[in-house]
Amino acid sequence: MIVLGPGCAVSSKELMNFLHLLELPINIRLTCYGANINGVPEDVMEAVTKARALDPTHIFIKFRGFPPGDPRRCRAKRGGAREGFHQLEAEYKLLPDVSYALEHPKHVDLNPPKKIPVEEFKKIVEETEKNK
Repeated sequence: MIVLGPGCAVSSKELMNFLHLLELPINIRLTCYGANINGVPEDVMEAVTKARALDPTHIFIKFRGFPPGDPRRCRAKRGGAREGFHQLEAEYKLLPDVSYALEHPKHVDLNPPKKIPVEEFKKIVEETEKNK
């Protein structure tokens, strides 16, 4: 699944045209949120890589468990929204924040600061009190 986030410089139709022009042996299905593609994994990954290059901070990829049109999950066969659509809808609301983070990366230290011994902390407090 290629999901075009809010603020994306590319429309679903432009994405579909771009994917067709790659002339890869993949199936492309235009969707309300972007496109679904399937085919040989290498071809799909090539298409995904080239599509993301169009707008790297607003085009997102999500892997599906079933290919488009699979009768076990196809809403045309079952009726109603496709399973997982509501999850995608909830994730879509977060994409502006993800895009912002991608556009404005910040260093994050995953190692918490080390605790200091109580006696050392007391000395720091006493020195601070003296310097007031």
